[in-house]
Amino acid sequence: MADADFTTQTRTQTQAGGHSETGYKVLRQTYMLLSMTVIFSAVTAGISMAVAPPPMTGIVCLLAGFFALWRLGKVANKPSALGWAFAFTGLLGFSLGPMLNAYLQMSQSGGLLIVYALATTGAIFMTLSGYTLISKKDFSFLGGFLSVGLWILIGGFLFSFVGSLFGFQIAGLHLALSSMAIVIFSGLIMYDTHRILSGGETNYVLATVSMYLSIYNLFMHLLMLFGFADD
Repeated sequence: MADADFTTQTRTQTQAGGHSETGYKVLRQTYMLLSMTVIFSAVTAGISMAVAPPPMTGIVCLLAGFFALWRLGKVANKPSALGWAFAFTGLLGFSLGPMLNAYLQMSQSGGLLIVYALATTGAIFMTLSGYTLISKKDFSFLGGFLSVGLWILIGGFLFSFVGSLFGFQIAGLHLALSSMAIVIFSGLIMYDTHRILSGGETNYVLATVSMYLSIYNLFMHLLMLFGFADD
């Protein structure tokens, strides 16, 4: 009877904290796969920089990456999902090559900017994900705000792109959009970490891809901000 009471109390405490044992297990699996996909993505980015493909290669890789993401969604609960996850992250890593080479050629401090962006991205991810893990706070309330923010961000970039086609530019728009993107994807790291811990996401492959996208976008926009500051 005492053992049953203790088990019930432990389960209640786990649920009250918003975190489950299954959530911790999925998060550990996510962190492991995320580290492997980030390393693989860095390798493909390095290969892309060495090969120096045409600038349009980045767009082609992104389109192929979206196809890989679509296929991943179809086979998310099958063993082949791992292969599609590596294909997706590898393609996105390769797409970074032309942009990274452009930064290296534009400025003498281009290499430092890339290192700063990488280091800052890693620090932000570890800090926010670690804080969510340790604090056990409920960050589910961020979902609605982040969803709206993403749509505004997409609309802002589309407006900027269309405006550039017609020679219409708003000073500081890219800077504002990149700053907004950093806030949104930082929030997504906390939201996704909480969602995994609370049992809202039990597929660690899908969780990894979601985390990877936040890291990927965070790195790109931090690099843009550092580039603005360097200019």
